[in-house]
Amino acid sequence: MRIRTIYYCAVSGLVIAGLAVAGPAQQASQEKPAATLKVQAREVLLPVTVRDKKGALVTSLQVSDFTLTEDGRPQKIKSFTRETDLPYRLGLLVDTSRSLSGAIESERKAATKFVDRMLPAEPKAGPPEKTDQAFLIHFDREVELLEDFTSSRDKLHHELDQMGASRREQNPAQGPETVSDGRERRGGHTGTQLYDAIFLAADELMKSQEGRKAVVVYSDGVDRGSKETLNDAIDAADRVNLVVYTIYFKGERERGAGDLPEMGNDRRRGGGYPGGGYPGGGGYPGGGGRRGGEGKGETGVDGKKIMEKIAERTGGRFFEAKKKDNLEEIYAQIAEELRGQYLLTYTPDVVDKEGGFHKIALKANKDDLTVVTREGYFAPGGDAK
Repeated sequence: MRIRTIYYCAVSGLVIAGLAVAGPAQQASQEKPAATLKVQAREVLLPVTVRDKKGALVTSLQVSDFTLTEDGRPQKIKSFTRETDLPYRLGLLVDTSRSLSGAIESERKAATKFVDRMLPAEPKAGPPEKTDQAFLIHFDREVELLEDFTSSRDKLHHELDQMGASRREQNPAQGPETVSDGRERRGGHTGTQLYDAIFLAADELMKSQEGRKAVVVYSDGVDRGSKETLNDAIDAADRVNLVVYTIYFKGERERGAGDLPEMGNDRRRGGGYPGGGYPGGGGYPGGGGRRGGEGKGETGVDGKKIMEKIAERTGGRFFEAKKKDNLEEIYAQIAEELRGQYLLTYTPDVVDKEGGFHKIALKANKDDLTVVTREGYFAPGGDAK
């Protein structure tokens, strides 16, 4: 049997920063056979979704239909296109903790149909980077990569069919699991490691990828015991131009909770919730984390609001599954939206070599249109941690 590898680890050094992808000085190609995306090092890339007042996708807009500002300063949009042939890099992040065990079969079926919508039955000929690919992660007390990037529906189908709670989730008293070569699996802390899973998807898997990138996270939104904070997870997604769609399903164990604390506008490292990060994401279990304090995960946290914020701040979309039967419909809506996205590029008028966070506001000139994109980007050059 193939060994499934745990990828979670603390990564030091510089992270590829910002929403720009360093590459040759070449604008997004308009040639359909090439289906590549290269932008200049200082350019910012934004995935954009536009809907009308009835909620329908609008796919016939042009640069002149929008106004863009960065930190309040007007910016010139360089390109605004729908690259329908540009390959996707997708991820499925599935919460397999006991609180969601009652809906696991419905989640398997919905995610399988999503894979079939997004990946062709027969992968396109040519190098792997020219084809749509997806990966699968499940998380509970461990964060585990079940299938790395692949264009094979069959491989993902197989892993989804076999997906379930980790052994530590089934038996919390069990110590860290070992694999056949004697190595300990990484992870194995208490609770549900939602933030670690998102951070892993961004920093370990999506960082080296180019083009259109998105992950879908299915969870009750309550983190218990992650090493990374919510800020860390969202920042990691922002640095690699990763859009996060969230599907909230109320877990059986979820407790009543107050509203999420005021987040403020400071996206610099160390900002956010007092004591380090947001609820559920303080330092390492046992004390002494990077930002101090232990995670507040299980008490006083509104999982729904957490999932809403993750989607909002990364330019994705939040969905709530009121019942298990809603999951297939939600995944179908996400697939439709991904296929209807625009890609916008612009070159900031001010050069930032310090890696700071910059606030973006993109508005349609018509009041009846709703525009969704990420709230900002990190300039190249900053330290990721």
